[in-house]
Amino acid sequence: MIFSVGALVRVGLMLLLAVVLQLSALSQIGIVGGGQADVVVLVVAAVAFYGGSVSGCATGFAAGFLLDLATGATMGASSLVLTAVGYGVGRFKELRDPSHGLLPIPVGAAATAGWVVAFAAVSFMLDVGARVSPLVFRDMVVTVLLNTLLAMPVFAGCRRVLRPSLRVDPLEVRRRREQQPRETGPLGLRGMEV
Repeated sequence: MIFSVGALVRVGLMLLLAVVLQLSALSQIGIVGGGQADVVVLVVAAVAFYGGSVSGCATGFAAGFLLDLATGATMGASSLVLTAVGYGVGRFKELRDPSHGLLPIPVGAAATAGWVVAFAAVSFMLDVGARVSPLVFRDMVVTVLLNTLLAMPVFAGCRRVLRPSLRVDPLEVRRRREQQPRETGPLGLRGMEV
């Protein structure tokens, strides 16, 4: 991601919108007894996926800080976990450089699973109103499934907003790969001049 004032404003507005939407609407809707979608984690994962690990860390910290300020929770718990989630997703993108169009689905599911498990562990260690019950695991699974369903539209929206700030447009890379002629021949000899 190209770090500029425009990029910071775009990411900041996305985070503010995600936190407000999460706290005002999505936290009020309980599905299957208590599970709820968590858009903030998906926005952090999307920025990390398209911007890299540094952008993911900064976005995760800012999102966690906003969440902790807005909810009055223990300062730093959400920031710690979302920073790690943003770094992990960004690092995955930097090391593997995957380009499949449906990759936001497993990335969103893995980021959400990491978020709910790590936040539960941090909350339990800090004793921040943590309750130990089998229902917590049900809520975790429901949250991961709901975020898996929401991953594609959230990632697409974030990509559209971040497109002017990205160094490489993911759609342009895919178009270029499709236009290049494929090499033929034995797998071990491709690219070798004989």
